[in-house]
Amino acid sequence: MSRVEGNARVDRQLSFLLEADKLKKVERRSILMDGSRNENSAEHSWHVALAALALAQHAGEPVDVNRVIRMLLVHDIVEIDAGDTFAYDTTGRLDQHAREEEAARRLFGLLPEDQAEELMALWVEFERRESAESRYANAIDRLLPVFHNYAAKGGAWLAHGISRSQVLERVGCIEQGAPSLWGAVRDLIDEAVAKGYLHP
Repeated sequence: MSRVEGNARVDRQLSFLLEADKLKKVERRSILMDGSRNENSAEHSWHVALAALALAQHAGEPVDVNRVIRMLLVHDIVEIDAGDTFAYDTTGRLDQHAREEEAARRLFGLLPEDQAEELMALWVEFERRESAESRYANAIDRLLPVFHNYAAKGGAWLAHGISRSQVLERVGCIEQGAPSLWGAVRDLIDEAVAKGYLHP
């Protein structure tokens, strides 16, 4: 993107935003809570950032909530190039990190160098789950699909034959990142099994 009168920094920032708009077209397996359609990755990024703000008191350790929100706003941008890898797709997950890292370098590389480094660092931090902020961010990222599938009466769980043990394995990091939410998550999962939304 170029303008008749502009500077290179603004042009690079606008090019990044133009590319980021493509996240709205990446369809996820999660179904909206009203069951009407699948959500897209941009909707997920907004919703999980809002959830992190609303549920911040449940973080397992003191966190910088603004950093968590920034992390969550960029954590799935890689799906523009790498696609959304379904959480229970064991084959797709084999090369997921390599695909996503390549995508991160390209997409964040559209920005001015200082911003590219900053957003890449946030993305890497989220992936590694080594900081308090990244542990909390990952916990909230895993919590929302449980909420979605429960509200949508099974949603993607039923569509793909997912079992209780698979869900528990997938969302186990919630216990560390947001321990006071873990009981509520387990209750939702058990209720989902009882209501036929999730295979035992």
